[in-house]
Amino acid sequence: MRNIPVAEVDDLDRAVLAIGTDYPHDHLLPWHEHRRAQVLYAATGVMQVETADGSWTIPTARAVLIPPLTRHQVTMTGVSTRSLYIEPAAVPWFPARCQAVDVSALLRALILTAVEAEPRYPEHGRDAAVATLVLHEIRSLAPLPLDVPLPSDPRLRGLCEAFLHRPDIHDPPARWCTALSISERTFARLFRRGTGLTFSQWRQRACILHSLQHLTAGVPVTRIAALLGYDNPAAYTTAFKKLLGRPPTAYRSPGTAGAPDRGV
Repeated sequence: MRNIPVAEVDDLDRAVLAIGTDYPHDHLLPWHEHRRAQVLYAATGVMQVETADGSWTIPTARAVLIPPLTRHQVTMTGVSTRSLYIEPAAVPWFPARCQAVDVSALLRALILTAVEAEPRYPEHGRDAAVATLVLHEIRSLAPLPLDVPLPSDPRLRGLCEAFLHRPDIHDPPARWCTALSISERTFARLFRRGTGLTFSQWRQRACILHSLQHLTAGVPVTRIAALLGYDNPAAYTTAFKKLLGRPPTAYRSPGTAGAPDRGV
């Protein structure tokens, strides 16, 4: 199925529904929720998924697991998605919070195959077998640290959201303390309680995940490092590998490789 709203087929008696959707280059899918669990796979581009408690940056060829009835919005940058909508009873082990995941070559092929199936596919045919195998593969996916937790405190959350739009690896905590009219010790406690991370850990993660959009667009590593305020490309690359386990070049979209990057 392609480019149809899930609401049109949601009541079909099939555990797995697969829909492919193409979006305009810069598109915002406003706040909504699904009755079914969703596996949202980025076939192209970069997605930013936001919920009440966090933001997930999903580059090409990765996915995010969205639990049933989880309100979320999605910002699309050059995105074509392949979504699996799954009956909650079929995935009792599904995470209670959104989770970014790496997508195996097998699951990628299964998702692309499932999208070509008829909505009411035969219950005992090839498409049903694909759906069953999809469920097995999803359960064994490796999680990725592609999320930035957001606090519930409205003033602190506002500062966090502003930072996500213009991240700076050297942004000092003193600036945040001044904006909140609190001491650095109080700020450290408030931030850790609201996000589960120290400020420096959160700032580093936010910068690295923001850079995924630039990598997908083919921006050189030297330029990305400068945009984020890193002292040099090697410092950015080291931080990137520490968080994601692979160099920045592993997160480039096919076809964006230009001149070789230094320090990757």
